[in-house]
Amino acid sequence: MGHGGEDEATRRDFLYIATGMAAVVGAAGAVWPFIDQMRPDASTLALASIDVDVSAVEPGMSLTAKWRGKPIFIRNRTEREIQEAQEVPLGDLKDPVARNENLSGDVEATDLNRSAGEGNENWIVMIGSCTHLGCVPLGQAGDFDGWFCPCHGSHYDTAGRIRKGPAPENLAIPTYAFTSDTTIRIG
Repeated sequence: MGHGGEDEATRRDFLYIATGMAAVVGAAGAVWPFIDQMRPDASTLALASIDVDVSAVEPGMSLTAKWRGKPIFIRNRTEREIQEAQEVPLGDLKDPVARNENLSGDVEATDLNRSAGEGNENWIVMIGSCTHLGCVPLGQAGDFDGWFCPCHGSHYDTAGRIRKGPAPENLAIPTYAFTSDTTIRIG
């Protein structure tokens, strides 16, 4: 009987394990369609990044692109605009943090940290939503000739830094890179 009892225990253990595995596989099979439907569809993935041709944007001009349902301001700043932005003491800024997704961590909101960087200081790329309530500011307007949100009176300078008004933060800078001299990939 001792020998037969061992066989029974082994068979029973095997049946428990096999039944448990079948239940796990069945549950995974039943849940997978729900998990799979949460993945973004092809149209959403296509919006993950966009290429913007900036070849026609002369110094002093801007264009607005749409990325992930948000306006993106791209401006080719003049030498005067760059110089004015560089001369602003960080202590005068309402929000001294750059919030630049291209840079790791929070860095100072210097003009260079907010622009496209060394050699491309003339280019500024920002998400065009006021950080107060999400309105779309007007370009080349306001007290600092940058962006002005007429809804509640927020004034941004030519580097997109909040200088006056209720907005708590600078205009955000998305992840972007120049893929050629005339094309910017956003996202």
